Amino acid sequence: MHPTLKAARIAGVTYLVIVLTGLFSLMYVPGKVIVRSDATATAGNVLAHEMLFRLGIVGNLLGTVVFICLGIALYRLLRDVSLTQAWLMLSFVLVSSAVAFVDEVNNLAALILFRGGDFLTVFDQTQRNALGMLFLRLHGQGIVINEIFWGLWLLPFGVLVYQSRFLPRILGAWLVLNCFAWLAFGIAGLLWPQYSQTVYHIISPVLVGEMAIMLWLLIRGANVKRLPVAS
Repeated sequence: MHPTLKAARIAGVTYLVIVLTGLFSLMYVPGKVIVRSDATATAGNVLAHEMLFRLGIVGNLLGTVVFICLGIALYRLLRDVSLTQAWLMLSFVLVSSAVAFVDEVNNLAALILFRGGDFLTVFDQTQRNALGMLFLRLHGQGIVINEIFWGLWLLPFGVLVYQSRFLPRILGAWLVLNCFAWLAFGIAGLLWPQYSQTVYHIISPVLVGEMAIMLWLLIRGANVKRLPVAS
């Protein structure tokens, strides 16, 4: 297999792992345990499904590690297109990963508070539940901050795809649009949270740009016939 085609397929598989872990940890687990504005019900759900909640934490950490691997894989695939853009893409991936790693401390803090312990006896259960819900909310705000970086890394990635000769230009343009869609969603979540769901419904068709590039890398890989011939 041609090295460029192999690198593209590796990136596609890595991207798929991130999508699967993200669906589990960022959508399924919170939907199963978190009851918005009800700390008592949320605490009960977390304790009743503690292993699921812990798996969600592990899934987030695993997904973040794989995200770094994806950044490295894409860097190796696209660095000959533009080394500057490739480094910029990888830098945003690393910053996003750092935010994600730190943010998981909030989930662990919530779990500790919900479970209680000798050193937490100064708080009654209702207070512990409220504090635990606070940390879950902080985790959610960490995700909102990271949504900005989920967008920023796609800008150099999209430019690299657009400028490459072995990936479709339309996917590169789509990734650039995907970048600004994530930025709009993240900024709305920080400045106008009451409108964030409205913004999401508007931009959701654009967000599948990442799914498109993932499927292309996974199924088609790279068009090695369009690579420049070494002299």
